[in-house]
Amino acid sequence: MPRDLSASLATSFFSAGAFAAALAVSPLAMGAGPVVRIDGSSTVYPITEAVAQDFQRAKLHEVHVNIGVSGTSAGFAKFCRGETDLSNASRPILKKEMDDCTKAGVRFYEMPMAYDALTVVVNPQNAFVNRLSVADLRKLWEPGAQGRINTWKDLNPAWPAQKINLYAPGADSGSFESFTEVVVGTVKSSRSDVHTAEDHAVLAQRIADDKDALGYLSLDYYVENAKKLKAVAIGDGKEAVLPTVANIRNGSYQPLSRPLFLYVNEKSLEKPAVKDFVDFCMKNAERLVVEANYLPLPARAYSENLERINARKVGSVYGGENKARPRPVDMRKLLDALMHGS
Repeated sequence: MPRDLSASLATSFFSAGAFAAALAVSPLAMGAGPVVRIDGSSTVYPITEAVAQDFQRAKLHEVHVNIGVSGTSAGFAKFCRGETDLSNASRPILKKEMDDCTKAGVRFYEMPMAYDALTVVVNPQNAFVNRLSVADLRKLWEPGAQGRINTWKDLNPAWPAQKINLYAPGADSGSFESFTEVVVGTVKSSRSDVHTAEDHAVLAQRIADDKDALGYLSLDYYVENAKKLKAVAIGDGKEAVLPTVANIRNGSYQPLSRPLFLYVNEKSLEKPAVKDFVDFCMKNAERLVVEANYLPLPARAYSENLERINARKVGSVYGGENKARPRPVDMRKLLDALMHGS
């Protein structure tokens, strides 16, 4: 049975648990038979990987699911060229990407899948950084900080004069786009002297190996590495709070909370394997999202995803706004509609 996320441990974080790392989704495992092609966000990857593993077992491995992790933007580029059946995304599709899809004749369904929180982390050996404001993050990450904010003391006079080593997802990541828009104010605007990796698992390990590291990654990758990373409480003009279950649910962990999506090529649904995968995904999403250490949406959200397919309601509810994430007011509405619905 699905775990009760409200009954989290004393730390209020998700229980990390053991996450299956089977190679069933590897292209190397593919033989003859139908293939479901997915690419995109490394943040959403644990969810679709969990779905893929259960789906392939249910299909006795007669259907193969091939999942790439090129990042949200690169994933959309492939999706809008018709190279993939589904696209994992940690932000809504943008206007330019919608135009690219239209030019290629790709119509799609937008399916909210889960709720995530970008988590700012430091190495556990760091005993002095426990909380930061959004203003602190901006001071540290904006392009003008390069060459000026280099040590912990530069950020806070009470802290030691040790060099700060910054870590972040790569430029093709929806996480990078969301973070830079929220923190710096402009999408993809960031200092360049940052260690980057598209794979959040790689980021987690690098931060764990560097006592002067500070970076950000999706909640799942923090949960999976909670013993070797330290989460930092974030404040936006109010008391700084950690990305706990309660704080994400009640909306107090802002502005780094965000929705996660799955985009489905309408034409791909003509393939029985793809249609079966999407049906299986939505009917089991609530359980599998929890297994992947994210917050699931109410059951009705997943059933409505399937209803949109039946009603042929293609396109994005966000209208392709040229932002990496919904506006704060839209995020609040999304949280109310999807997290607190019945």
